Order: sequence, then structure tokens, then C-alpha cells
Amino acid sequence: MKLDSKVPGGPLEEKWDKHIKDIKLVAPNNKRKYEVIVVGTGLAGGAAAASFAELGYNVRSFCIQDSARRAHSIAAQGGINAAKNYPNDGDSIWRLFYDTIKGGDYRSREANVYRLSQVSNEIIDQAVAQGVPFAREYSGLLANRSFGGAQVSRTFYARGQTGQQLLLGAYQAMMRQVHNGNIKYHPRHEMLDVVVIDGEARGIITRDLVSGELNRWEADAVVLATGGYGNVFYLSTNAKNSNVTAAWRAHKRGAAFANPCYVQVHPTCIPVSGDYQSKLTLMSESLRNDGRVWVPKKKGDDRHPNDIPEEERYYYLEERYPSFGNLVPRDVASRNAKNVCDDGLGVGETGLAVYLDFRDAIKRDGKESIESRYGNLFELYENIA
Repeated sequence: MKLDSKVPGGPLEEKWDKHIKDIKLVAPNNKRKYEVIVVGTGLAGGAAAASFAELGYNVRSFCIQDSARRAHSIAAQGGINAAKNYPNDGDSIWRLFYDTIKGGDYRSREANVYRLSQVSNEIIDQAVAQGVPFAREYSGLLANRSFGGAQVSRTFYARGQTGQQLLLGAYQAMMRQVHNGNIKYHPRHEMLDVVVIDGEARGIITRDLVSGELNRWEADAVVLATGGYGNVFYLSTNAKNSNVTAAWRAHKRGAAFANPCYVQVHPTCIPVSGDYQSKLTLMSESLRNDGRVWVPKKKGDDRHPNDIPEEERYYYLEERYPSFGNLVPRDVASRNAKNVCDDGLGVGETGLAVYLDFRDAIKRDGKESIESRYGNLFELYENIA
């Protein structure tokens, strides 16, 4: 099997611009002659279907849920990065590219990450045009906050509901095209197989989950936007439909599938409570923006955290990584949390947790300011925990 990433040639900063200049175009009157199938209706699938339809292609959209709004994209809370540099703190496309490569442990494909960094600003503009209510400064400019793995503020957010608001924006754009007749929408349909002709995906086989009827669909192009596969692990924050079945069926038809071990280990979630727990609850990564991570310096210290004086607290991320502090990349934060727990400094009933403390942030900025940024998150986690 020959692996070809289809990455354009040339210098990194020029290859995509050159590719766009050289690429063959489809005239507007010819676009209506082409059929595109999009499997999945989350952020990627919903936005892709809407964009294809707006360009003039005939689109079929397939959703395994009863509504596109039930996609797991809703679980993203903290925000979405772009290099607009509104805070004027030195951000750029290159810096976003570098931080993303570094955050991926230098294993990501550089050309694709650079292209993502290039179009990040346009993605924010598209989301705003779709009605996503990003937080704004008093001046009216979109607000930014800090996030793990970066020394600049480049994260656009909608309180702690960014994924939900982004999904609703993509959903609205998609359903507008459904209403206009440019997208044929098929909810409650499961993709069973990919139709491959001469090595190219040209259609899919689906099962209607209501009637059980099997159908085959033909197209000029097939887009698979079917979500992640976090549930191959026993403890996961992913929805149950993130179960890799669609990607596995494509793999059986010849699609390359590599490095399934490279999943995101999230450092902020509600701690595991027992041996029989099979799901974890995600906590927004944005909390590390103002929260300080620490454990007691003494093993087995079971005092209430408010009773432990400052000199007996171990702010291990701030001490080990002074340039980033609590905003180190996720894998670094996760690894260090595990290390201090392995050293016997973990807190809680299981000893498998660390503290995320907002005391100093509330003293500095006031309770009202912190509530405006994270209040709905605190209420959510308090009810769950």
C-alpha cells in the first residue's frame, strides 16, 4: 500500500498558497452536477455540509442520531484558538503553528497544522457569521483568554459552552440549506460500509435505524466526519457513539488507519470515584487559565484545603515550568498530576486527584468577575460531583 498524504510541495509557508493558485476550479454552473455525501453532523460534518451546499453542490447528510444537535462536539467547553492577535501580545500564524506542533509532542504533520493555523482566523469569522455568540470586550471586539500550551491569549470562547454554541451555529447553517433544498438530510441512519470504485470512495451503504431498511447511496465524493474513538478505552469522557465503527468500516475498505494510541489525555476532569466507574466527566481546560494547581507538600495530609497554609502547598506546575505555570500543554499537566499522585501526594478519597484552586483569582479579580467567566461551569460540576 502506497501512503500519499497529498501534501503540496514547496516551502512550508508557501505550499498551500501555491496549491490554491494551481488547483483546478469548478464553474458555478457545473457544481450542481456533482453529488457529495457527508457522514456525520458534528462541527466538522455540519460545517462541511453547509459549506458544500452554499457553494452549489448537491449534498446528502447522514446522521446516526435523531438530531444533528446531539453530536459530541457539544462537549467542548473552553474555546477555539485563532491567530487574530486582538490582545496585541505578539501572536502570529507561525506562533500558533509552533505551539500546536509542540502541544502535539512534535508528532503532527507540519503541513496540515500550518494550513490549519492559516485558516484559523477565517474559521472564527465563519462562526461569527453563523451566529456564534462569542464573548466580547466592552469595545465590541471579540474577547480572548489564555489556554494551556500557549504564552499568548488567543482562545475565543462563549463562557463554558463554546462547543455547544459552535455546534448550534453549524447546525443552523446546515438546516438553512436543508430548508432551501440544497441538502438532503437523513437522521437515524448508520453507515455500514463504504463503496469503493477504482480505489476511490464513491458511495456508502446505510441502515435506517427506525425501519431497518438497507440503502445504497452514490456520490462523486464522500466525506467521513464521524467523530472520535475514545470509548475504546475503559475510562473516557466521550459520548457512547464515539465508538470508531465508521472509521473501522472505512479501514476495512482500505483507508489507512495509524497511531490510534495518540488520543488526548485531558488533565481536567472530575476525579474517578471508584473501581466500577466507566465514564469520566470533562471539566473545561479554560479553568487552568485562572485556577492554580497544587497538592499538599506532606503525604497523607487530610486537612481541608482551606486549612493548609501557603507554605505547605506544592504548586508543582508553577515550580517546574515557570514560563508557562499552570498553562502547560495538556499532556504535560496530565503527566505531572499522575506523578505527584504516584508519589503519594494525591488528594481526595482515592488519592488520585489534585486541587484546582480559584482562591487567589477571586481575591485578585473579584467573585463577580470569576463568576461571569466560569459560573455556569462551577454550577455544572457542583451538581455532578
